Amino acid sequence: MRILATIVGCVLLGTVIVDSFQTVILARRANRKWRITRAFYLSSWAVFSAIARRIKGERQRETYLGVFGALSLVSLFMVWASGLIIAFALLNWAAGRQMFGSARFGNDVYYSMATFFTLGSADPGTFWVKLLTVSEVALGYSFLALVISYLPVFYESFSKRELRISLLDARAGSPPIAVELLLHQGANPDKLERQLADWEEWCAELLESHLSYPVLSYFRSQHSNQSWLGTLTTIVDATAIVMVTAKGDLKQQAEVTFAIGQHAMKDLCAVYRLFPLPPNADRLPPDAVARLRTALAAGPIPLHLDGASEAKLQSLRGGYEPYANVLSRHFMMPLPQWAPAGTVHHNWEATRQAHGNVLGRKMK
Repeated sequence: MRILATIVGCVLLGTVIVDSFQTVILARRANRKWRITRAFYLSSWAVFSAIARRIKGERQRETYLGVFGALSLVSLFMVWASGLIIAFALLNWAAGRQMFGSARFGNDVYYSMATFFTLGSADPGTFWVKLLTVSEVALGYSFLALVISYLPVFYESFSKRELRISLLDARAGSPPIAVELLLHQGANPDKLERQLADWEEWCAELLESHLSYPVLSYFRSQHSNQSWLGTLTTIVDATAIVMVTAKGDLKQQAEVTFAIGQHAMKDLCAVYRLFPLPPNADRLPPDAVARLRTALAAGPIPLHLDGASEAKLQSLRGGYEPYANVLSRHFMMPLPQWAPAGTVHHNWEATRQAHGNVLGRKMK
């Protein structure tokens, strides 16, 4: 029995160390084998999202979902710490030392907790138990340093992602709309080209950060009508339009931005083992195509959507929309429109109006 406890303790200890090392330090590969972190997020998100789907109010649902990112991160650290404590408790029990005059496993767990959190304890006894004690204290300090160093890097990536999402509000609305992004760049195609180049960089940063730290995908934006997935889809939609309606350098820039955006969608699906799934309802039905064609024709930059370019656009959509759709279903983040069906909403205007109403009431 003690041999089995030793084996289980060593396997659990090694699994937790490797998992935390890969997640925090060696976080770089999209395709990973089974890990504690993957199992934790798949199981916890399945329960959390199932409850969210029963919440009818959109604002209440988004508030509830917004808690998951931070809560899951703290819970993951607790899972790692618990795994290390149980692993050392098994090894202490297997070493045969009687804790507090008893061979009960609960005493070994308490001793392991006291050692891990460096609360202090009595003389551990034999050489092997002393070695386990020193190892656990060292690992406890290392684990604490790992957590402290992880959080600033993690939140810096989150802040950089959200900065560009907030900037998109004035240019494309909230939620963002692809054709609005194209129409708010002025009459100079070079400005649109530079904008697409900037969004190419944002897509690359999103790809790198969310593959390195997949938990970032669960952190939602400050406003319920904004999301990293909505922004990414809007960028890919907009570049697809430019690819089939423009020429020269603008078209070339749209192609590379489209490529990195589509790459991000596909790699994120690989991380979460999600398989492409076409939308139930067409995101660009005939009436939306008509609105899109009209808006582009009236825009400052000549982007004409005819029958041939519409067919090319349909082909491009088939290459990435199934990936965007399955990500939307998994994270419960709605996909944006191609063309506005009514008035475009901007968060900054809503904030100004709210402040104006408050000021008006105070003046009365």
